[in-house]
Amino acid sequence: MNTIIKPVSKRKLSTVDFIIFCAIASLLYLILNKGNGTNVEVTGAKISTDLNNLPYYALLSTLRMAAAYALSFIFTLIYGSIAAHNDKAAKVMIPLLDILQSIPVLSFLPAVVIGLISIFPNSNVGLELASIILIFTGQVWNMTFSFYYSIKGVPKDLIEAAHIFQLNKWEQFKTVELPSAAIGLVWNSMMSWAGGWFFLMACEMFTMEGKDFRLKGLGSFLQTAANEGNTKALWWGIITLVLVIVLMDRIIWRPIISWSEKFKIESTGTGEEHKSYFLMFLRRSLIIQFLEEKVIHPVIKFLGILIDKIALFFLKRSENRNKKTSKIIGVAVKTFFLIILVYYGFNALKLVLKVSNKDLKRIPLSVFYSFLRVTVAQVISLAWTLPVGVAIGMNKKTAKIFQPIIQVIASIPATALFPVILSVIIKKSGGLGFASVLLMLMGTQWYLLFNIIAGAMAIPEDLINAADILGLKGLKRWKVLILPSIFPYLLTGMITATGGCWNASIVSEYVHFSGKTVKTIGLGALISEATETGNYPLLLLSTIIMCLVVVGINNSLWKRLYRISEEKFRLDI
Repeated sequence: MNTIIKPVSKRKLSTVDFIIFCAIASLLYLILNKGNGTNVEVTGAKISTDLNNLPYYALLSTLRMAAAYALSFIFTLIYGSIAAHNDKAAKVMIPLLDILQSIPVLSFLPAVVIGLISIFPNSNVGLELASIILIFTGQVWNMTFSFYYSIKGVPKDLIEAAHIFQLNKWEQFKTVELPSAAIGLVWNSMMSWAGGWFFLMACEMFTMEGKDFRLKGLGSFLQTAANEGNTKALWWGIITLVLVIVLMDRIIWRPIISWSEKFKIESTGTGEEHKSYFLMFLRRSLIIQFLEEKVIHPVIKFLGILIDKIALFFLKRSENRNKKTSKIIGVAVKTFFLIILVYYGFNALKLVLKVSNKDLKRIPLSVFYSFLRVTVAQVISLAWTLPVGVAIGMNKKTAKIFQPIIQVIASIPATALFPVILSVIIKKSGGLGFASVLLMLMGTQWYLLFNIIAGAMAIPEDLINAADILGLKGLKRWKVLILPSIFPYLLTGMITATGGCWNASIVSEYVHFSGKTVKTIGLGALISEATETGNYPLLLLSTIIMCLVVVGINNSLWKRLYRISEEKFRLDI
C-alpha cells in the first residue's frame, strides 16, 4: 500500500499560471464586451405553475441534463487522458482546469447567452444550447479531475503489464486506464447529475440587464413557484423531481454501479457485489435477451470496431507526423494566441479599471466573508461525510439502504428549498449570513461524500481481509487501511468541493425571495448583483478574484496534499 513511486515535481504558482489567468481574463473580457450593449430581444417562454405541465417540464429538463452530461463525459475522457499522459500539456491544462472550475456559472451567462442567441435570433435554439452549456459547466469539472487523478494513480504493475504485452496507447487506455477509473467516474457522474440539478434553476430562468430569459423545464417551474410564493406548486415540483431522481437511480445508476464493481482491483474476488434488481429483472426477460444478442451486442461491437479504427488512425498520424512541420505549426499557433492574449488582456485591464471606487471598497470585505462561509461549510462537510462515506462504501448492506436516499437528497436543488428555509431562518436570525452557509453546505457536501464512497468501495477485499486477520480496529484501522486507501479520492472531493462551494456562493448570498431580493456581504453576492445589473467591469473583476482565491487554495493546500498521496498512498498490486 505504501509503495514509493517516483516523486512528482513540486508545482508552484509560475509564469504558466500567470499566462493562463491573463488568457481567462481576456476571454471573459471578450465575452462581456460582446454582450455589453448588444440589443438582443428574447421573448421568454411563459412558465405555468399548472401541475399538469410537470411531466412535460420534467422531460425537457432531463433531456437538457442528458445532453450536458454527454458533453461532459466526452470532454472528461479526452481532456483527462491528454493531461495525464503529456506532462508539458498538464502544466497548462491542470491549472486551466483549476481556474475553469472556479469560474461561477453566472459569469458564463453573458458569454453563452448573448453569443448563442445572436446566432439563432428567431428561435429558442440559442437559449436551449446556452442552458445545456451552462449545465455542462456545473457537471464537467469534478468528472475530469476524478478521471485525471485515477489515470495518474493506475497501479504500476498494470502499466508494466501493458508494456510487456506491447499495447499501444489506445489499447492501454481502453483495457487498463478506463477500467481503473471506472468506479470513481461512475460516482462522480452521479455527483455531476446532482450538481446539474442544483444549478438547473439558474440555467433555465435568469435575469440579465433587466431582460428575462426563460425555458420551460422543472428548474424554471420551481423558481417561478418560489418567486410567486406558491407553496403547493413548489412542493409538487420537488416531489416530481424526487420521482425523476428515484426512477433514474433504479434504471440507470444502480445497474451502472453494479456493473462497475467488476473493475475493483483485487485478486480474491470474494467481495459482495452491489445488486441491481432492475438489471436482474431485465436479464430474466426473453425479449431483452433477444435484443441484447441480436441488436445491442452487434451495435456495440460495430461501434467498438469503428472507434478502434478512428483512434488507431489518429494515433498513427500523430506518430508519423513530421517533427519539423509540427514545430512550425506549434510556433505559429503560440504566436497567434500570444497576439490575441496581449490585445484582449489589455482591453480586459481597461475594463477592470472602470470599476468604481465604491465597488472596489466592497471587494476585500466580500472576499473575507465568503472565504469564512466556504471554510465553515467545508469543515462541517468533512466532519460528517468522512465517517458516513466510509460506512456506505465499505458496507454493501448499508450502501443498499442509504445510496438511493443520498442520491435523492443530493439531487434536490437546495435553491428550490431555500425559500422555505429562508422563511424560518430570517425570522430568527434577521439575515442571510447563516442561511447562505447552509445553502453552500447543501450544494457542495455531496462532492466529498460521493468521492469518499467511491474511494471506500475501491479498497481491495484482500486488504480488508488482511486488516481483519491482523485485528486492526478503531483508529489503527483508519490510520493503516482506510485513510491511505481513500486519500486520493478525498482530495479530489475537496478540490472539487472548494470550487463548488465558491460557485454556490453566487446563489446563496444573493436570493430572490417572495418578490424581493435578499442579500448579504460576499463575493458571490457581488457577482450575482453585477450579472443582474449588467455591471460588466465589476463582474469581470470579481470573477477573476474568485478564480485567484480558488486556485490559490488548491495550490497552497490540496495540491500539496495530493503530491503526498501520489508519492505514499498509490495502490500497487
